[in-house]
Amino acid sequence: MRYLNSLLGLAMFGFAAVQYNDPDVLLWVVYYAVPAAWALLAAFRLDLVRSKPGMLGLWASIVIGLGVVVYYWPAMPGFWRPAVFMVEVEGEGAREGMGLMIAWVVLLLTMFSARRQPDTRS
Repeated sequence: MRYLNSLLGLAMFGFAAVQYNDPDVLLWVVYYAVPAAWALLAAFRLDLVRSKPGMLGLWASIVIGLGVVVYYWPAMPGFWRPAVFMVEVEGEGAREGMGLMIAWVVLLLTMFSARRQPDTRS
């Protein structure tokens, strides 16, 4: 799970990095950096994630993340189809919504891995 969490954390930081030209860049960087930080913590500091404050923080991130996903849920029918992503203006909502869905799944996978993964590190 360490490798998976590392890969997901780096991917989420990559998502955050490409937000540089977005008008509300700080908001989107936070949306992607939070799951990235949790995934990398689960990869390299599992004890922090498994601590009581860590689990509370991760659960709070999951609940808030679900609210953000619901808020940004794409209104376009068939938003998952690649043809929708190619539309410049109308596809923006679909791209944002799908990105947030991916970020939320990363949070869920982090929780799953933190609860299942044996702690073999000292």
